[in-house]
Amino acid sequence: MSTDQPTALTPALPAPRPAPADPATGGPAAAPRRGFLAKAFGVTAVLSAAGSALGLLRDLLLARYFGANQGTDAFLVAWTVPETAAPLLIEDAMSFLMVPAFALALVLREERPDGPDPVRQLVRATLPWLLLALSTLSLGAALGAPWLVDLLAPGLANPGLAVTCTRITAITVLPFGVAGYLAAALRAHHRFTAPAGIYVAYNLGILGVLLSCHAIWGVRSAAVGVALGSLLMAGLLVVPFLRGLRAGAGSGRAGRGRRSRNALVLIPFALLPVAAFTLTRQSQVFIERFLGSELPPGTISHLNYAAKVSQLAMTAGILICTVTFPLVARALAAGDLTAARDRVEKDLGQAAAVVLLGTAFLLACAPSVVALLFERGAFGARDTAATAAIIRVYSFGLPAQALIGVMIRPYFSLRPVVRRAGDPRPDDGGRRLLDWYPAAAMALGLVVTVVGGLLATPRFGAPGLAAANAVGITATAALLLHGLVLRGIPLRLRRVLGGHARLLAAAAGAVALGTPAAGLTADPLLSTVFGGLTVALVFAALGTGLGAREVRGPVRAAARALGPSPVADEGKPPHGR
Repeated sequence: MSTDQPTALTPALPAPRPAPADPATGGPAAAPRRGFLAKAFGVTAVLSAAGSALGLLRDLLLARYFGANQGTDAFLVAWTVPETAAPLLIEDAMSFLMVPAFALALVLREERPDGPDPVRQLVRATLPWLLLALSTLSLGAALGAPWLVDLLAPGLANPGLAVTCTRITAITVLPFGVAGYLAAALRAHHRFTAPAGIYVAYNLGILGVLLSCHAIWGVRSAAVGVALGSLLMAGLLVVPFLRGLRAGAGSGRAGRGRRSRNALVLIPFALLPVAAFTLTRQSQVFIERFLGSELPPGTISHLNYAAKVSQLAMTAGILICTVTFPLVARALAAGDLTAARDRVEKDLGQAAAVVLLGTAFLLACAPSVVALLFERGAFGARDTAATAAIIRVYSFGLPAQALIGVMIRPYFSLRPVVRRAGDPRPDDGGRRLLDWYPAAAMALGLVVTVVGGLLATPRFGAPGLAAANAVGITATAALLLHGLVLRGIPLRLRRVLGGHARLLAAAAGAVALGTPAAGLTADPLLSTVFGGLTVALVFAALGTGLGAREVRGPVRAAARALGPSPVADEGKPPHGR
């Protein structure tokens, strides 16, 4: 494998091939067995929920052991390193780059089963350089800890402790990157269990050190736990990765060989637009906190609680495309744009259905949900009301956030970090600028957020800032929807938007009936249950009646599962017993 300069936006796709036996795979790979997506989504959802629960327990233990003082302030400054590294190296940027790369390698492996293994070629060409870069970044963060702490928190009461914790957490850069790389490879091979369990391993490592060493090391134990947890993340994936690499190579393959058309050419600078988009997307949080700092004390905390609750619905929607992303990448690598388009359209509809149901629930039940989760101790009724008001406004942007998560994956799959050696290199500089389209769209959305926040915050406070956030992210989603078509995926926009309109109408009806149902009782638990059940039933009924396929399909499947067995009915006499 050789390197190449990124002289064009999109490498030429190979000539379209006949559709595979199962178009869900989108490529010539062996089709997953029936029910594969449902099972993969179920495993991913369960393990992700377990990781989130352990993360909540971690936060509760931090509060219990260390409270809120200069020590925890120092640790939270050090926490910035893994908090920033995780989206870049585990899920977003690394996944956007390496899942399409491994998907292309798998396509080439199946086209020439007797030639050199493209997957091993890809690993040899990318992993050593990745390890070198990650080690350099990790060492740089550790050595530069004093300057980093001074930049992030110049007025910190205990900068020495923050520097120590930062140097410990700097270790996470290397294992985070390794975990992201191995997870991308495993997902491209349609293996989701181990990647879905990495946050379980991560939080178990933190909890183990916290429980055993908090009395000895103080808040440093949390930093050591973060470092240990990151090592466990990577360690969890090493054995499945090596097993898959050995199993896929085949006994008749040569380890190395002369470069042919089926060899892969590395395009290292393809990562720049991906990193720019990811960092621009992350900056949304910093802008929100910066504008919120001008509001009364406690506002940033209310915004933080509201974001954590609201984004649970978005996370559920993103889990869908986490499972289907390798299928889209494989389809694009094989040149099957029709299969890729169909999968992306289905993902957009399914993610919208899940997120709009969650949005309807939050709009109807926000006060009771916040009271149930947070209203105890110093968090009083005023805090509940303020946080619930922000959630209800913030939730309007959740569908856009989820759709961005769905659309950005196929967008970057058309510009993988590798290409076939025999594919032509297009030289259209105008098309090359589309590489930066997502980052530009996100930047424009941030401008809308800033301008809207500056105009609305003085009059409406935190809800005005939440509204500006929702408008800005929705503008970004609209631009990316258009950009996906420009990129070469021929989405049927009228069909997509029509389906979303039906889902939106179902969600609006669910809110209209779920809100009074939640207000029938003052008890937070009963209010959440009444409101949630009403929202779910109304959303299902309206979605089915309006013809929303994403709702009608699951409702009919549930009805068949709860109804009499067809096999049993066939054995009964036609006129009764």
